[in-house]
Amino acid sequence: MPTEKITIATDAGHELTGSLELPTGLVRGAALFAHCFTCTKQSRAAVSVARALAQEGIACLRFDFTGLGGSDGEFGRAGFATDVADLVAAAEELLVRFAQPILLVGHSLGGAAVLAAADDLGFDKVAAIATIGAPSDVPHVLQRIDGDLEAIRKEGEGEVTIGGRDFALSRDFLERVENIDLLEEVGRLKRPLLFLHSPTDAIVGIENASALFRAAKHPKSFVSLEGADHLLLDEADARFAASMIAAWASRYLPLRDDWPMPAKGVVVKTGHGKFGTEVHTRTHRFIADEPKSYGGDDSGPTPYDLLNAALGTCTAMTMKMYADGKGWPLEGATVEVTHERKHQDECDHVEAMEEGRPMQALVRRIELHGGKLSDDQRSRIIAIADKCPVHRTLESDLHVHTTGV
Repeated sequence: MPTEKITIATDAGHELTGSLELPTGLVRGAALFAHCFTCTKQSRAAVSVARALAQEGIACLRFDFTGLGGSDGEFGRAGFATDVADLVAAAEELLVRFAQPILLVGHSLGGAAVLAAADDLGFDKVAAIATIGAPSDVPHVLQRIDGDLEAIRKEGEGEVTIGGRDFALSRDFLERVENIDLLEEVGRLKRPLLFLHSPTDAIVGIENASALFRAAKHPKSFVSLEGADHLLLDEADARFAASMIAAWASRYLPLRDDWPMPAKGVVVKTGHGKFGTEVHTRTHRFIADEPKSYGGDDSGPTPYDLLNAALGTCTAMTMKMYADGKGWPLEGATVEVTHERKHQDECDHVEAMEEGRPMQALVRRIELHGGKLSDDQRSRIIAIADKCPVHRTLESDLHVHTTGV
């Protein structure tokens, strides 16, 4: 799916770098993802969740906090309050662009940050909030810092190691982390909440999820990430968490009322990426695209896939209806359809073509399933395939009439 690079200006005067994952088709809403402590927008959880949401029609922005990844500023002088301010700045970008309440998603300390940011942002701007492995006690993150914190409090600054990386931390950083009562913040939230946590999380224990869940008001939900590590390094764990958030979020970012649901036929609307389009029928919607080799994002079937599918599905339905009507033991069918653009190379009647018009063909291969079918029944079922409505339409004197608006 298409990814757009964006830059976010903060009140502190520096810029944050972000990646906006866009749905191939239409956008039903927007989400903001906050990464874990000292991670970046490229973490496995950030990428997996953002792209899973985009597949559900929810544009998702993942960005680097101050002083991390490609963002400006000094991480060691920022602290939790700066993370919250960064989130508010990024959220405002989404609110201006998509003009509707957004979903907030946070991983680890990023989860604590989105819970705190919702109050600063304003509940009317937040549709729902989901966290992954979030601590209930923000100062908990100080336990992950290898360094003399007391010396930093006395001297104002010092060198530490976090997750194998060296940072210079300030006294302000420590104070901003310590001066937050997250459970009180959660108790004030008036938005749907989803907490995801692994019972075997060795960095942020499951008791943190219990405390957050108890403090939260309804509607609230919990999903156990059994067997997952804190950083969701296993791709399967990251994908599972992403799918759970995407499914849950769809309840709070419903389909837009202005999306086309035609009374007949289909409506196709341009989406995002080079070829992304969204197809709407009376009761369904799906994506069409082109392969990456053609410059597309390969997020849906191609137009010719859909053409082949129209013939194949209609063939299978027609044969089944015919066999059922006869009471014959047809258990099912497999129909393979391919498109040949230069069919004249396979034919001996090229002279019948109009001048300058290449002959094309849809090649259909049918396999019937049902060991109790007689040879005569098989022959008659195969013969009825040529009478399916789509087959007849394609071989009729078909005209396409176009009007512009």
